[in-house]
Amino acid sequence: MSVLLDSARTQLLVVDVQERLLPAMAQGEDILAGCLRLVQAAAILDVPVSVSEQYPKGIGPSVAALRERLPESARSFEKLSFSCMGDPAIAERARALADDGRDQLLICGIEAHVCVLQTAIEAHEAGLPVYVAADAVGSRAPQSRELALARMARAGVEIVTAEMAIFEWQRVAGAGHFKALMALVK
Repeated sequence: MSVLLDSARTQLLVVDVQERLLPAMAQGEDILAGCLRLVQAAAILDVPVSVSEQYPKGIGPSVAALRERLPESARSFEKLSFSCMGDPAIAERARALADDGRDQLLICGIEAHVCVLQTAIEAHEAGLPVYVAADAVGSRAPQSRELALARMARAGVEIVTAEMAIFEWQRVAGAGHFKALMALVK
């Protein structure tokens, strides 16, 4: 079985890109840009999107730029567990989508060394092919992000970039939604 992402098999999970958390991230604007590229590409290609918010009463909701670009079909979840897979509603959504053929889980968001890492490893251990978009995840300290990416890779998680994911979803130049997708990566 191919390890390339397939838009017909993928579900996108955006982890905790929230108002009071994003400004504390190293290269926060770059992280947000990567997440937005993926969300917009997912909307174009009908890839299901789930969004988690860690304790939004304290950390705030997802940032406005993200909320404004989410497709209508996106589902948002409040959580307290660091791992999205530790939240019954999010885990059930991921499993239900996988049972419907959306078994590839692409993750972006923050923080790479806490919620993203725990989610990715637990989803991988649950049998899902897991991908993390390296340019769309971050932490307060760059070292934490780098160590998290290395640890996830050692655990069997595929490390990609947003652009890699978008081109793998598209597969063919000049066909389908190519022009709309190209506008996202330029």
